[in-house]
Amino acid sequence: MPETTPAISDSARELDRLLAIMARLRDPKSGCPWDLEQDFRSIVQHTIEEAYEVADAIEKDDMAALVGELGDFMFQVVFYAQMAREAGHFSMVDVLKSINIKMIERHPHVFSSVEINTASAQTLAWENHKAAERAKQAAAEGRPPSALDGVIGGLPALTRADKLQKRAARIGFDWRHAGEVVAKIEEELAEVRAELGSGDRGKLDEELGDLLFAVTNLARHLEIDAEGALRRANAKFERRFRQVEERLRAENLDPANAGLDRMEEAWNAVKRAEARES
Repeated sequence: MPETTPAISDSARELDRLLAIMARLRDPKSGCPWDLEQDFRSIVQHTIEEAYEVADAIEKDDMAALVGELGDFMFQVVFYAQMAREAGHFSMVDVLKSINIKMIERHPHVFSSVEINTASAQTLAWENHKAAERAKQAAAEGRPPSALDGVIGGLPALTRADKLQKRAARIGFDWRHAGEVVAKIEEELAEVRAELGSGDRGKLDEELGDLLFAVTNLARHLEIDAEGALRRANAKFERRFRQVEERLRAENLDPANAGLDRMEEAWNAVKRAEARES
């Protein structure tokens, strides 16, 4: 008997248990009032939050937290499947069948005789397969396909900017090197400066958006995930600012009343301390 059989059996048993728990929570007579009030739209934000909590645990390399966060995220899938089953749309079995079929179709080098020997070749084959799926969808909708098809609007803005740029780059609409993108950033920054005193909030919003889009483009050319880089910058700012507060309180100063100059001194002291430790 294959060594993986016990793990598969355990997984199936625990998945069945989770499905039963979800069904109980949604039972009209004995279920949880909160769970019964939910619909597809009301739990979307919870799903997004759970995905970010998974990302946060990975960023922190916290495997103990990750196992729990992945469970929370899986619960979201089960929640949707239960509501869909109640409405007669589909079930968890359909969800699992769908992803199984998709994975097999998109990996012919693993599940059939097609030969793909490198990760880059696999990435190209994957993208070609998805492009064919998008073209088929466009034909079904009676419209010409676009290189930007399938880049959903609900993505975080930096992530979506990166994906839009990558799609456009595939058909040749791209800067040739990072230096050209830096020049574009400088151009966009100059346009932001020009609008600062204009009082036109709409135009300033537009120019600032262009600047952020250009910065995302630079991250892409440097093969840096813009969303991840900003997430790490957020974490660094939070870590340093909390240390600033600690330093001020150690001097019997209320951070809220310490003043910008004193806070700046503490900030620079924190940075110097980090530099010595690195």
